[in-house]
Amino acid sequence: MKKKNLPILEHIEITDVAAEGKSLARVDDVVVFVPYCVPGDIVDIQVTKKKHSYMEGRVARLIQPSAKRCEPVCKHYGICGGCKWQILPYEEQLRWKQQQVTDNLTRIGKLQIPSILPILGSAKTYEYRNKLEFTFAEHKWLTTEQMCELKANPEDMTLREPALGFHIPNCFDKVLQIDECHLMPNIQNEIRNAVREYAISHQLTFYNERSHEGQLRNMMIRNNHIGELMVVLVIAEKTAEIEGLLTMLHERFPQIISLMYCVNTKFNDTIGDLPVETFYGQDYIMEQMEDLQFKVGPKSFYQTNTDQAYELYKVARRFALEGGKEKPLIYDLYTGTGTIANFVAPYASKVVGIEYVEDAVIDARINARLNHLDNTAFYAGDMKDVLSADFIEQNGRPDVIITDPPRAGMHPDVVDVILHAAPERIVYVSCNPATQARDLALLDADYQIVAIQPVDMFPQTQHVENVVLLTRRV
Repeated sequence: MKKKNLPILEHIEITDVAAEGKSLARVDDVVVFVPYCVPGDIVDIQVTKKKHSYMEGRVARLIQPSAKRCEPVCKHYGICGGCKWQILPYEEQLRWKQQQVTDNLTRIGKLQIPSILPILGSAKTYEYRNKLEFTFAEHKWLTTEQMCELKANPEDMTLREPALGFHIPNCFDKVLQIDECHLMPNIQNEIRNAVREYAISHQLTFYNERSHEGQLRNMMIRNNHIGELMVVLVIAEKTAEIEGLLTMLHERFPQIISLMYCVNTKFNDTIGDLPVETFYGQDYIMEQMEDLQFKVGPKSFYQTNTDQAYELYKVARRFALEGGKEKPLIYDLYTGTGTIANFVAPYASKVVGIEYVEDAVIDARINARLNHLDNTAFYAGDMKDVLSADFIEQNGRPDVIITDPPRAGMHPDVVDVILHAAPERIVYVSCNPATQARDLALLDADYQIVAIQPVDMFPQTQHVENVVLLTRRV
């Protein structure tokens, strides 16, 4: 059966910003979600999905750009799927992110909230990330225009070249060749392009996700606050040709103080369960925050915006300590590599961190020893299993609980144990205000929200972090 043709909606004004970086318009009381627009744009919309309560579409023609629209910086804008808000001035991005927090807490959580503190914007709106991951692919993904060009010129080998870049959204086997990315300092562009050029000229093979063949699979680049670099090359096997590529990186880029490789023969790209070998230098880079130092390895989690992580942690520390008990006992849930735990430890009697990933707990303990913190304890395991009534009895009833869960939020069992623990205050750090709102509603009977602080960790994107302070109701 032939799919029914979907309409084109003509001369529609974009009126609002929606979730997932999309914008929205309203047509005959039906909401239409459209990517890559800003409020005030007048567009023709090709509908791509039509439901009873909403539609989705794409811009068929930009009739009149909004006065708020600006030119994107990146040549890959609108194709790679990232940085969807590049066409929105940064002040507007911050305004919409603040509104997103308000809407989630009041509409989803249906919570009574105090005035939200002004969002903390990022001093750097580009080149703010400390980590990027790239994928090798046997053939680069082609746009519709490039496909037409290939049909017209089938002998044009530049259109058949391999790629080193980012996955096209929702496509596991399609990789866009990235020539430039502005989210990290330019050195990562130089390294990525040098690796691709060397691999092509020396006939190294790029991975094919369908046939599971090819030497080169993935590459990760990290930096620290003084510009030192870690590069991890993920390969199918260690060969003389691969060693030549690693040698080139070592000789050409002295900023790389940690050059590593990982052999992955699995059918997926995860390397958490695989050994990472050091080709040159050390197996870590160091990061610093105030007087604290953090050892960051190839598998370590560290907030990807270093400068804003400091602002975020200062908020969490202030909410945990100001006006509360002097030297409180603090639990840090979903502690990761213990960054927040170690950050607040000098001001606490004891900090107890819990984290699912055992390697992260090992990093947390190393960082505590590195900073001579003897009042921390870290435990590995599933949060809903570890954080039990017996655990609280053994480690002490917390005065403060800091929780920083993944995007999915907290398991209801974890919420129940928090309520049973009955700390005087809870600091909820979230990368997803929607699931945060849901969890706060579950805490609302026993806890009231007294402060809300959004923090922008990811300029040019729709993502926003939010920190909420709750105190126990009397």
